[in-house]
Amino acid sequence: MSFDLIVKGGTLPDGTVADIGIKGEQIAAIEPRIDAAAGRVVDASGNLVSQPFVDPHFHMDATLSYGLPRINVSGTLLEGISLWGELKPLLTHEAVKERALAYCDWAVSMGLLAIRTHVDTCDDRLLAVEALLEVKKEIAPYIDLQLVAFPQDGLYRSPTARANTIRALDKGVDIVGGIPHFERTMADGTRSVTELCEIAADRGLMVDLHCDETDDPLSRHIEQLAYETQRLGLQGRVAGSHLTSMHSMDNYYVSKLLPLIAEAGVSAIPNPLINIMLQGRHDTYPKRRGMTRVPEMLKAGIRVGWGQDCVLDPWYSLGTADMLDVAFMGLHVAQMSSPADMRRCFDMVTKVNAEIMGLDHLGLEIGKTASLVVLDAGNPVEAVRLRAERLCVVARGKVVAERSKRDTALSIKGRPASINRRHVVPPQAN
Repeated sequence: MSFDLIVKGGTLPDGTVADIGIKGEQIAAIEPRIDAAAGRVVDASGNLVSQPFVDPHFHMDATLSYGLPRINVSGTLLEGISLWGELKPLLTHEAVKERALAYCDWAVSMGLLAIRTHVDTCDDRLLAVEALLEVKKEIAPYIDLQLVAFPQDGLYRSPTARANTIRALDKGVDIVGGIPHFERTMADGTRSVTELCEIAADRGLMVDLHCDETDDPLSRHIEQLAYETQRLGLQGRVAGSHLTSMHSMDNYYVSKLLPLIAEAGVSAIPNPLINIMLQGRHDTYPKRRGMTRVPEMLKAGIRVGWGQDCVLDPWYSLGTADMLDVAFMGLHVAQMSSPADMRRCFDMVTKVNAEIMGLDHLGLEIGKTASLVVLDAGNPVEAVRLRAERLCVVARGKVVAERSKRDTALSIKGRPASINRRHVVPPQAN
């Protein structure tokens, strides 16, 4: 057998050293050694080879707009929403598309080959919806892009949001979104969860709600989301994003809530970079971290994946499309420091996020789509520690990004000529 591409000698996330043979857009072989002709060979010896990074929560309609028309002075979620409201009338189709495509270039360079983005449906023009539908089509050869119809200003709070959300779904937007905690009353928030889930059930769609992104411990819309998921038979198709109010909830209530979420098969998508930046802004000291209870969710059997959320937009002034940054921050804030937990944080930006998004075609298995990344690291934990360089990115069987491995030269008498900060961990620590 001959191959279009062979990735040779890489270390897979489970520690196996293998060659990966690719034909067309699929993985055709994974073997200890492949001696066959190939159109191209990528030498991955000594480096980690992983399935691509996946981001299940992003805002591509706002990305790279930082500073337009001003910056978020208070750093709060609510000022960010207000600022986005000022920016929306100024948006043009061309600018939204240009910024989104630029971000996708960044994503490819970082091995981020699947993104779920929320797109605001409270603009009667649906300008961003139409721009991102075009982006989705253009980047399809190398990035899987899912769009969420997101009534940013509230399904009921914004007069035309409900009708616009339906219009967006009719245009081909993939997933039903919402923001129940931003409605005018808790009752309206609860009612919006019910209606949005019913819309998804009627259309056979997935659901991903911004849910309880607040410090208010009485914001409990995740409970309603779990209930509607079971009532409507949506198990496995629903995600609650953020869930930051759980950080402040009564422990007894949480002990009841977590089993309900697990029983309903609702996934959780915390966004550690943004959650710890925006939440707790009204606290003095001690300040709440503002991130949901990730270790407890994992222990309860809830599927949890890390999300990026924002890059250079009204809510967040940093970001580089690096999901290892997200995993690194999540690991620290959730205090997931055991070897198994650190490894799990890597899975939470690759394998688990692909599962949340229903991307069954991704994975390092024969017959799966040949999308993968070669990292300058020896294992998943080292990749998170170093936020490892992406040496080669393969999307659907084609090399789409690559860079040379670069060590740092030293000029110190008696010391090595170069260093790279990789480190062999004793076996008992793995």
